[in-house]
Amino acid sequence: MKENRRHMAQNASMEEFEALLNESLEIDTPNEGSVVKGKVIAIEAGQAIIDVGYKMEGRVELKEFANPGEAPDIAVGDEVEVFLDRVENARGEAVISRDKARREEAWDRLEKAYADDQRVEGAIFGRVKGGFTVDLGGAVAFLPGSQVDVRPVRDAGPLMGLKQPFQILKMDRRRGNIVVSRRAILEESRAEQRAEVIGKLSEGDAVDGVVKNITEYGAFVDLGGVDGLLHVTDMAWRRVNHPSEILSIGETVKVQVIKINKETHRISLGMKQLQDDPWDSVEAKFPIESVHTGRVTNITDYGAFVELEPGVEGLVHVSEMSWTKKNVHPGKIVSTSQEVEVMVLEIDTAKRRVSLGLKQTMRNPWEVFEESHPMGTEVEGEVKNITEFGLFIGLDNDIDGMVHLSDLSWDQRGEEAIQNYRKGDMVKAVVTEVDTDKERISLSIKALEGDPFAEAMDGVKRGSIITVEVTAIEDGGIEVEYDGLKSFIRRSDLSRDRAEQRPERFQVGDKVDVRVTNVDAKTRRLGLSIKAREIAEEKEAVQQYGSSDSGASLGDILGAALKGDE
Repeated sequence: MKENRRHMAQNASMEEFEALLNESLEIDTPNEGSVVKGKVIAIEAGQAIIDVGYKMEGRVELKEFANPGEAPDIAVGDEVEVFLDRVENARGEAVISRDKARREEAWDRLEKAYADDQRVEGAIFGRVKGGFTVDLGGAVAFLPGSQVDVRPVRDAGPLMGLKQPFQILKMDRRRGNIVVSRRAILEESRAEQRAEVIGKLSEGDAVDGVVKNITEYGAFVDLGGVDGLLHVTDMAWRRVNHPSEILSIGETVKVQVIKINKETHRISLGMKQLQDDPWDSVEAKFPIESVHTGRVTNITDYGAFVELEPGVEGLVHVSEMSWTKKNVHPGKIVSTSQEVEVMVLEIDTAKRRVSLGLKQTMRNPWEVFEESHPMGTEVEGEVKNITEFGLFIGLDNDIDGMVHLSDLSWDQRGEEAIQNYRKGDMVKAVVTEVDTDKERISLSIKALEGDPFAEAMDGVKRGSIITVEVTAIEDGGIEVEYDGLKSFIRRSDLSRDRAEQRPERFQVGDKVDVRVTNVDAKTRRLGLSIKAREIAEEKEAVQQYGSSDSGASLGDILGAALKGDE
């Protein structure tokens, strides 16, 4: 009985001890996968031996206590936080990690900073594809190359290992991904600095700046923390083909603030605005119709720009470049940098435009030709072109004269006569007209010879009696010739007597007296009639030898007239 009681008491105390032990283990023994505090009790073989309590010790590599690029910062007696992976390993030691403890601590801190949109401190310690790795106090983040600086960075060496602020752009704890930006910090700082500098500037201010960068369209000038754009058109009053002509990187220049955009913080600068505007004195220096020497600065399809003085350019339109070269590209007449003489034709100071003429400095070649080649002058030239209405003949000073179809031949129709000519033929002609306003010269090839019609008609007029020779017999009449000129007498004009109006009563070679009824110098034709001659002769006989009132017959009168003629 007594033994039983003792045995029961013993069992009860064992159960209580086991319960107390379990309770103590549950309360005091940390869970695996949590961060615990420990104390460094020794450092040996590149490891720190850490007592984490609960009669547990573990080992941690010394490099886990070092920041990237720095020596380990740990000593015996230091209290540190470590991550408990396992309570006991095969050697009976706790498996602990300082890196994992720092990572857990860092993620908690970084998530809070990300939620509050706060900056975090870190150091770039490695280079990877597309960017860099950054230590954020235990957590490793990715820094894309585009987020390192506001401008591309050629050498990131000076930034390695340097503690500096970063902005978290994105983070995913489950995947262990963090993306940060250094550029966002710089832009924010830059914006604050720009705002401060811009607040001190006003449009119209003249300030000193340093040329930081040169592009094709201008240069960026540092005004002490803020950049302004100096456009190429605002560098000088004259034409500047490239900013490098007058600026170099690092050069200090005086510029004027032209415009400030408060919203975008963009500043437009100018250099020429600090100089006198040459256009203020253009009208006085370059009066209308005055001639000046200038330099060709640019050539386009529609003309050429000529610099009269630095800052003042005028346009020579293609129509004002040459008297004779029409529809030719300006580059065929002048070349860039060529010195040329030009005349001022028009000035528009409001639009800052000067119209110039190149051909006006030379005499009008049509006026020169008219002076040296009055009407009737014989000229010689090459057939330049053949058209449906005539020939174009090349003359002096690159001008052409035209021979119309009607001026090719006295005898042939123009369409027939033009077939006798080919491009390149050398021909002679006579000047018949010069129109300087229309820039036309009329020539005549047939005028080289005397007008056979005019010569044949010398002394012949309407009503004249001439003798012609029959050259052809036709149904409608007869063809006759007078001094080389052909004419046609219709059947109705062959006789006063209707019965005698028969072409067949004539023979080729017959000589016939006819009366001239018409002389058309324009069509070069004679109107001839035998009938008109007979009527005229009858009228004249009546007047001389009698009248119808005297009772004499027509036969008597004609007989007397014929006898008188004999």
